[in-house]
Amino acid sequence: MDGYATAEQVWAGGLIFARIGAILMLIPGVGESYVPPRIRLSLALVVSLALWPVVQGALPALPATVGGMVGWVLREVIVGLAIGAVLRAFTTALATAGEIVSLQTTLSFAQTANPLQAQPGTTIAAFLMLLGTTLIFATDTHHLFIAGLVGSYDLIAPARPLVTADFASLAIRTLGDSFMLGVQLSAPVIVFAIIFNLASGLVGRVMPSFQVFFAAAPLSVILGLSVFALSLGVLGTVFIDRYRALARIFVGGAGG
Repeated sequence: MDGYATAEQVWAGGLIFARIGAILMLIPGVGESYVPPRIRLSLALVVSLALWPVVQGALPALPATVGGMVGWVLREVIVGLAIGAVLRAFTTALATAGEIVSLQTTLSFAQTANPLQAQPGTTIAAFLMLLGTTLIFATDTHHLFIAGLVGSYDLIAPARPLVTADFASLAIRTLGDSFMLGVQLSAPVIVFAIIFNLASGLVGRVMPSFQVFFAAAPLSVILGLSVFALSLGVLGTVFIDRYRALARIFVGGAGG
């Protein structure tokens, strides 16, 4: 190996690859199950090589023992998985919004394969998850991911102690914010459903002989989807703004 790279260089590259590979395994878009593993592996190698001149100063020296090497590699893998999990957890806001909209429009029985969650889900939830991934790349939010890879070495430097308490706090806050955002994104449909159900109940009380369910079921689907379609632009804008704010937490480490 000395003809191509020194032991220190191989160690630095492997340590960078441990963190970068773990992050790329989980972030939205690149870390999906339908992306071929060779593509993710190749991208992780290329990004690791590109970041090596930038972050090599923050890396520890080559340990003298095998146990020390394994410990450093495991630490970097854990850090990468934590960062990737936080970035992926926030996308559950769209799944939550889709499930709520499906329930309010009586379309929760319409199940389809969700490629971003590798499990069945409602059709609207799968659509919103795909929309969110498309917006991430269409708005160049994935550039923040790349900047966040560099910023993570300032925010969570290998030479510093692992801030597990801060990670746990960030993960809990992110999950809470994602659920709250999911409810907020589906708020127009929730308001419509409340008003529509109240109106249907009043009609049923005033006209007991009228088949309310027969007329209300198709109207609930049509009007509910219409409200959802009208609010789709605002939904996407709010989500991507909040998601970019989350990604800037890791980018901010480069400037701090």
